[in-house]
Amino acid sequence: MLYELLFPLHTLHPVLNVFRYITFRTIYAIITALLIVFFMGPWFIDKMTRLRIGQYIREEGPTSHKPKEGTPTMGGVLILFSVLVSTLLWARLTNPYIWVVLFVTLICAAIGFADDYRKLTRRHNKGLRGKTKLIAQCLISLAVALFLYFYGDFDSRLTVPFFKDINPNLGLGYALLTIFIITGSSNAVNLTDGLDGLAIGPIIVAFGTYLVFCYLVGHTVIAQYLQITYVPAAGELTVFCGAVVGAGIGFLWYNTYPAQLFMGDTGSLSLGGALGTIAVLIKQEILLVIVGGIFVLEALSVIFQVGFFKLTHGRRIFRMAPLHHHFELKGWSEPKVIVRFWIIAFILGLIGISTLKLR
Repeated sequence: MLYELLFPLHTLHPVLNVFRYITFRTIYAIITALLIVFFMGPWFIDKMTRLRIGQYIREEGPTSHKPKEGTPTMGGVLILFSVLVSTLLWARLTNPYIWVVLFVTLICAAIGFADDYRKLTRRHNKGLRGKTKLIAQCLISLAVALFLYFYGDFDSRLTVPFFKDINPNLGLGYALLTIFIITGSSNAVNLTDGLDGLAIGPIIVAFGTYLVFCYLVGHTVIAQYLQITYVPAAGELTVFCGAVVGAGIGFLWYNTYPAQLFMGDTGSLSLGGALGTIAVLIKQEILLVIVGGIFVLEALSVIFQVGFFKLTHGRRIFRMAPLHHHFELKGWSEPKVIVRFWIIAFILGLIGISTLKLR
């Protein structure tokens, strides 16, 4: 919005020329989103407390989590509000990719909100049915796949990290990959959000890493120099990634142990969906396995646990899934689990960036 309003005036006021630079607008998108969450946080927490919108703790979860019951939740609403405002202020609104990622983010947020809302009532404390959420997420992902297929010269080749000459063409199979990545990413982040600050830390790292990639793949000269797929207009997604990073840092102030506010499914499903969408739009799909490694491990731990439990009629691989609960039951304190997972996420982010040169 500010670009459309102020940049045309740069001939009269040369200082306004800074709005042409994605880096400038990204920096202020980060600051804007951070400040919105930081200053609105106390009001939002108080509002959720007064409305008695508190976290529901499953009976089968670790007993150490029982004191968390009643902690204000749906913090994802605050995160998404700040991301939306910041993105609309600092991004170029004529860019179609911005609207695609905002569409996925808001629709996934609506699914998460419905799930959170049902958990607030005693009658529906288990939230939406898993099948219902999965179908809705697949339909959203399909919409993204259709957009990519009909928008411009769509490239159905797959980018493989570390290998510049391996680019298999998936054809229409790329649509299935898109559905798998966006849906899987949304649910993986949701599964990770089980401890104070556990999910938001890797989210900040992942979006920070993709912030770098969005800028690079959208720059003709740099993309050619690094021999990565150039995606015209994708550079504007840098602003969106910056807004998420800023909102995430601001939210961490209130979500760090012991948490004053949880993001709920409203936040985790939407941010996970947005992350998967970014990966697809900038042609860095497989990179998400590395950058979002924590989310992948958490999701796989649940899949393996459930599968092994059914095959062996009651035996388990982990003491409890998702993976972070396994370490809790092994005797690790909650802050230790959280910080160690953050460290791993940071290392994976660096490895992801290293793929730009290790090719």
